[in-house]
Amino acid sequence: MNPTHKLLRSNVKRVAIAVIGSAFAGTATICSGQSATPPVTATGLDIQIDDVARFYQVYNSANGHPTAEQLQHDYIDPGSDGLHRLAQLRNVTGVSIAEAIAKHPEIYADARRTLAFLPAVRRRVTVALETLGQLYPEAEFPPVTIVIGRGKPVGVTDAKGVMIGLEALSAVTWLEPNIEDRFVHVISHEYAHVQQALKAPALYNDPRPTVLEVSLIEGAAEFTAELTSGSVSDTDLKQITEGREKEIETAFVADEDQTDLSKWLYNGTLTMPGDLGYWVGYRIIKSYYQHSRDKRQALRQILEMTDPKALLAKSGWYPGIRLQ
Repeated sequence: MNPTHKLLRSNVKRVAIAVIGSAFAGTATICSGQSATPPVTATGLDIQIDDVARFYQVYNSANGHPTAEQLQHDYIDPGSDGLHRLAQLRNVTGVSIAEAIAKHPEIYADARRTLAFLPAVRRRVTVALETLGQLYPEAEFPPVTIVIGRGKPVGVTDAKGVMIGLEALSAVTWLEPNIEDRFVHVISHEYAHVQQALKAPALYNDPRPTVLEVSLIEGAAEFTAELTSGSVSDTDLKQITEGREKEIETAFVADEDQTDLSKWLYNGTLTMPGDLGYWVGYRIIKSYYQHSRDKRQALRQILEMTDPKALLAKSGWYPGIRLQ
């Protein structure tokens, strides 16, 4: 989603969890510094994870209580381009991180458990995005950067790449319970947004979108994640909606032209899911794809969508439709 949309979602959906103790000694071999772990490159892609190791070096040396000055000077200032971009867009500073650590220390203590999964995440995301390149040859591949932020947002996605807040993505209690799978599917979802930002910026960056527009943007990202990584990112929605498809989607049709997104999008909490618009949008996009003879052309039209109403009209979707 674009930075504005991501901020809305992350304010309610992403915080963080991790492992308490001295486990960082073992994580140094996973991602111990810029020179120790050169980025994996495939299909022109860089997946950077070194900022996370540098953060925990600072964090551990201060016994879990780094100062704002330490965080700024030793973590943010020498950080990657992706970290600097997130800092610029989302007020990630030494001060804001120090305040977040003081307010929610468990987020940063617990998030260390995710470090052990990062090499596997990096390998699997590389495979998923190579699949994207095969299915959508027009794809472009700016970098993915995994960092530590101020507890939110989970990340920012735009035409310059994907920046994921490890501590934020780790924390949601109802998202995909397998942490490795969670990161792979979410990054794959976000990488579809990169293509949208590059190929259809007017729609993707619309400052006042409708429920239908945003739902199809998010639904396209969910469907693309499923094609490339094996699953949507919001795995919780299938159980919530089962048996209620027609009821939910009939209500969606009544609201699709509204610009108040709060009923359908970015409305989850830390313990309760939301975002039914993601699910409806995914079903509309999937219907469009399944009804298309040329699947490669269909995916291109999905990711380069400029007229959501036209795509909906051609999708064959209706409330309660049964999809394969």
